Amino acid sequence: MRANGDQDPRLRPVIALDRVCTGVTTTGDGRVFVSFPSADGPGVQVAEVVSDTRLQPFPDAGWNEVRDRPDPDGAFVRVNALRIGPDGNLWIVDAGAPGVGAPPVPGGARVIVVDTDTAEVVRVYDLDPAVREGSYVDDLRFNGAIAYLTDAGAPGLIVLDLDTGGCRRVLDEHPSTAARRPLRADGEILRDPDGAELRIHADQLEVSPDGAYLYYQSAAGPLYRIETRCLDDPSIPPDVVAGRVEPWVDTPTTGGTAIDAAGVIYLTDVDNRRLLSIGLDRRVETLLTDPRLAWGDAMWLDGAGQLWIPAAQLNRTPGLAGGRSSVEYPVWIHRLSVNAVPAANDHA
Repeated sequence: MRANGDQDPRLRPVIALDRVCTGVTTTGDGRVFVSFPSADGPGVQVAEVVSDTRLQPFPDAGWNEVRDRPDPDGAFVRVNALRIGPDGNLWIVDAGAPGVGAPPVPGGARVIVVDTDTAEVVRVYDLDPAVREGSYVDDLRFNGAIAYLTDAGAPGLIVLDLDTGGCRRVLDEHPSTAARRPLRADGEILRDPDGAELRIHADQLEVSPDGAYLYYQSAAGPLYRIETRCLDDPSIPPDVVAGRVEPWVDTPTTGGTAIDAAGVIYLTDVDNRRLLSIGLDRRVETLLTDPRLAWGDAMWLDGAGQLWIPAAQLNRTPGLAGGRSSVEYPVWIHRLSVNAVPAANDHA
């Protein structure tokens, strides 16, 4: 267990929650939205933080309805990521399956776009044409009129045309999108309720500030990159695309990443409760180590240079801890000043 050590005063706890939270995002005027993966029980999946003690289901209670059986008709199946996009809307990734390894629900894999001012769903992108048996759509990033998504259940990437809504798979079953090693956290290999080693395929991803490269990895690393032009052009044969993948950095098991306007990638090392940075020269630096970073998950860099980090404790939830739960509540979202701003192609 790597939980000992002094707390770093630069890491400030800002939001306490009574459920496991894996995502946080903020608007330019300071509104905060969070997501819950139902890892410690069913409930609201997307909410706005209204006050220290109150969460408001978003966009409304109907979308967050808990149903006996997964049903995408007007409700989330399982939200796995959310973020404010370059357009100022809230973009929500519905994994489309009730869990990694569970059968996808027809019509469930979607990107749901919500106007934050009106709480109206303004568009739903259907990802069914790009998912297959075992798919679990994980996260997304933007690059102009294109969005890229990872598939953590069936290894591959999804390219989504934001104008037409068309989507397709790339790097399907490629070694760079497939998990090569099991997840590790706090010095231990993680196991499912049946005792099997856990492997999560394509998970974290970031687009370079100039839009030229996509960086991506399975949850246990390593990190790769590829020129986005190879992904964006459907006429390029799959074997040619596969040949353009570059190994980038041998990263540890990672809960979340972020990228700044200079192209520096931030990532959490959940095995050692560290926050790391990767420069353009591939140099890896430790920004801080703190016992409170118990599975730092999907991070968010706001316009004021604050990095938001949910300490999700996913490795203590039954699905990743052999069927047992040892989550310590409250679950905290922390904030750290990194004196950097987000890339304009990612969000405002």
